[in-house]
Amino acid sequence: MTSVPGIEKVLIANRGEIALRVATTLRRLGIASAAVVHAEDAGSPAALAVDEACPIEGETPVAAHLDADQIIRIAREIGADALHPGYGFLAENAPFAEAVEAAGIRWIGPTPEAIRLMGDKIESRRFVAEAGFPLTPSASEEDDPATFASRAEEIGFPLLIKASAGGGGKGMQIVRSAGDLPRAIELARSEASRYFADDRIYAERYVESPRHVEVQILADAHGKVLHLGERDCSIQRRFQKLVEETPAPAMDDALRDRICAQAVAIAQAANYRNAGTVEFVLAPDGEFYFLEMNTRLQVEHPVTEMVTGVDLVEEQVKIAAGQPLALEQASIRFEGASIECRLCAEDPDEDFRPAVGPLLLVRPPEGPGVRFDGGIAEGQEVTTAFDPMLAKVIVHGRDRVEAIARMRKALSETVILGCTTNAAYLERILGHADFAAGHVETGFIPSHEAELASPPLTTEERDTVLAAAALSNRDFVERVSAVPEPAASIGRWQN
Repeated sequence: MTSVPGIEKVLIANRGEIALRVATTLRRLGIASAAVVHAEDAGSPAALAVDEACPIEGETPVAAHLDADQIIRIAREIGADALHPGYGFLAENAPFAEAVEAAGIRWIGPTPEAIRLMGDKIESRRFVAEAGFPLTPSASEEDDPATFASRAEEIGFPLLIKASAGGGGKGMQIVRSAGDLPRAIELARSEASRYFADDRIYAERYVESPRHVEVQILADAHGKVLHLGERDCSIQRRFQKLVEETPAPAMDDALRDRICAQAVAIAQAANYRNAGTVEFVLAPDGEFYFLEMNTRLQVEHPVTEMVTGVDLVEEQVKIAAGQPLALEQASIRFEGASIECRLCAEDPDEDFRPAVGPLLLVRPPEGPGVRFDGGIAEGQEVTTAFDPMLAKVIVHGRDRVEAIARMRKALSETVILGCTTNAAYLERILGHADFAAGHVETGFIPSHEAELASPPLTTEERDTVLAAAALSNRDFVERVSAVPEPAASIGRWQN
């Protein structure tokens, strides 16, 4: 018997660090774990961590992970009681959630109805607007495709074109003039179709220099909805979050209480269940607007766990099993500050081009208050088959100053050889004076582009790099160490 009655075995329909993260909690709860594994991930830490690795196939690795029928068939074959979708792939796919439940398998996530309502960006905005919550002006293409462009123009520039089924910055385009609108619509629709198999898009007013603030929600099937504080996710590159933290800097208690209360009210109005995140755009004047709701576990959930001590995956599993939340809002304590950095296989010096190669050496950072959520290991081949995120470095400190210092140290001590990463770039972000002062907004990276670029090498650093390159070249080493003639012919003879 597990510590969660009714759930004996869970299939994890995901990969990488989130599959490993979920498996870790399942093991602690005494629940058997299985995961779908594409050949690309054979031998990965996640594949080795679960009790059962289940092969999946597809035209591409991503296609395999999006094959709902194949995944449900596997869940049935192995006798899984429940399925955890992680994030990305099919995590916010309402038909998939319905099919899982129709197969007699518990879905560890919100109800299909909640996903359809709040996971769909267009439907969620309609719902929020009708419920009277603050929202930026918007227009949906599907309302009338022929007039979409003109209706978008009426909102006023700058505009943000977004994918209805989107997430992770995919299918998003900023438009600053009418001349750029047709191309932006085409690109957003194309990305939406590629990443989510759903080409519906919409336009909304783009708030200049905003902060991106989100609130973590937990809701059970018995009507209780709680928040676990807010996170600031403003440090982004092309809508991809790079650094997330809690508590949000430069936010007073009154604003924090308002934004968290609003998130709870939205979740309650949606009859939401399980873990979710309500996201807001926070304008420079202190006004905030509903952005979207992520009907799943967020990539950045560890910072919330660090300051509250709550295992969000455990809560997800218990809620899915029908248990009421044991937590009370007044009992949740927020201790210190936490920061997460996304470690990605990309080259910041080459316009963040995705990096590939074998992982020759992996040495995660260690120390007090340091957590490393990674699904990578030495010998693993990094390719462009999946998202470039390799791991997450998370730290906790007594306050934001200590958390920043710990993160900078952790990033400097993270060793990954064989594949270029953004670790040094992240360290420069954390070391920037404006970041230290809490002056963050979604345009932080483009605003400080020159300051965040790699500094030129000193003469000593250049000589060290050249020496290391030479010593790693086998032909060079063999020539240097070769014994010249005629001594080579004499062999070991000495006079």
